[in-house]
Amino acid sequence: MKKAAVLLAASFLFLFACGNGPGSRAENAAETSVNNTAQTEAGTETETTVETKAQARTETQDGAEAETKTETEAETEAETEAEVKMEEAFYIRELDEELMARIRGRSFKDNCTVPPGDLRYLHVLHKDLDGNVLEGEMICNKYIAEDVLEILRILYENDYPIEQIRLVDEYDAVDEASMADNNSSSFNFRFVSYTNHVSKHGYGLAVDINPLYNPYTKVVNGKRSVEPANGVPYLDRKKEFPYKITRDDLCCRLFLEHGFSWGGDWENSKDYQHFEVPTSAVRSLYPY
Repeated sequence: MKKAAVLLAASFLFLFACGNGPGSRAENAAETSVNNTAQTEAGTETETTVETKAQARTETQDGAEAETKTETEAETEAETEAEVKMEEAFYIRELDEELMARIRGRSFKDNCTVPPGDLRYLHVLHKDLDGNVLEGEMICNKYIAEDVLEILRILYENDYPIEQIRLVDEYDAVDEASMADNNSSSFNFRFVSYTNHVSKHGYGLAVDINPLYNPYTKVVNGKRSVEPANGVPYLDRKKEFPYKITRDDLCCRLFLEHGFSWGGDWENSKDYQHFEVPTSAVRSLYPY
């Protein structure tokens, strides 16, 4: 009996040692559970960090895109606003009664053969030699109105100097007075100098730019005529002086590109200020 009891006690001790001692399945399972939990928490923390960083990058990118978009929108709005201002400054309209009252008996003389409906009023901006921005007014034929407006707008945008653009009616439609004041203009019903033909200015189909510095000249009966008279110092085209028009400058090139001819190319006379519609086009509009 004593021997059996000893064997039984040894058996219990062996079983206890196997089930609960160091390195047992229960202990290993516990350690595995703890490790798995730690790894899971670490993985979750890592994923959260990655997601947070990714979100931060996305927010940064979204902010940059929003800022870029805002800058682009601002630039677009500024360009649109500038364009609107240009459209408000450069425009064409028909002659109303108020305008007719300004020119009737002056540039629109009693014997004028051009119907008022064939004329157009141009409002423009221009810059003088000092870069001052000035308002300008011109009346010309509707046939050339769009071209002239575009030319004057391009000249303005490129800082091409034009001293004055006023209606000749402010000089009582006296060409000499207008030219002597270096006033650029178009319509003024009159006849070609030394002829009985209506001038292309009389039809509003010619434009004079900076006439004082780009005078008209012709030898008549052995005597040189210069218009305006105070333009004599500027007959020497080899000299350099302000407001001078040459064939290769922007003003001349633009008029030529729009189908005008330049008086500086004439052989029997020179009219450096003058740009006109070809005679064939004038004849088709106003045959005689």
